[in-house]
Amino acid sequence: MQVGQTSNIQNNHFMPTVMTVNVDDMDASFVEELKREYAHAAVEIKVQDRPYCAPSFTVDDFWKAIALLDWLQEGDDDRVVEPVVAYLVVQPLSHLYRFFDILAEKLWQLDTRAHAQVFLEDPDEEGYLSADDFLYARCAVVANGRAFYEKVLGNPAQMPKDLTFEPLLYIVPAAYQRKTGKPFAAPSAFCFETYSNKKGWAK
Repeated sequence: MQVGQTSNIQNNHFMPTVMTVNVDDMDASFVEELKREYAHAAVEIKVQDRPYCAPSFTVDDFWKAIALLDWLQEGDDDRVVEPVVAYLVVQPLSHLYRFFDILAEKLWQLDTRAHAQVFLEDPDEEGYLSADDFLYARCAVVANGRAFYEKVLGNPAQMPKDLTFEPLLYIVPAAYQRKTGKPFAAPSAFCFETYSNKKGWAK
């Protein structure tokens, strides 16, 4: 090509887009927005070193949080769960996700035919099991603390028939909403809906 001639070749390479994002802000809505804006693009994630890394949220931490439930406020579910919600609000978002995963696992472990037997054998129910009621009963087992949970897990005959505590399911969504201003929309590691534990329901 001689000097002065114009090239018809175009550069089809685009400059990469660089974003600096706090990992706590990478929720489901952020990922969906990224997909819409950069569909089919390759994404490279580089984690920068941090001067401080929050310790991981353990099973022991989960049970300590459950112990914050204020049963003196029984009859007002919002006030019962408020200490746990307030505790989670000041934790890193990773702890909220981990709390939800541990809760889901504990509920899933109780989702067995043996634990449902107390309901299935109730003459008033005639063999019918309400999926929701059994889920809320499992919530009550978890809400009553580690010792009670482990007793019931190991001895399904101890499964309470007349206790439920549905509000346990809404602690993380409430804390997440308060902390971020956004709705909580993250899948759990375990599905806690009744009949999800296939091994637990196998005959």
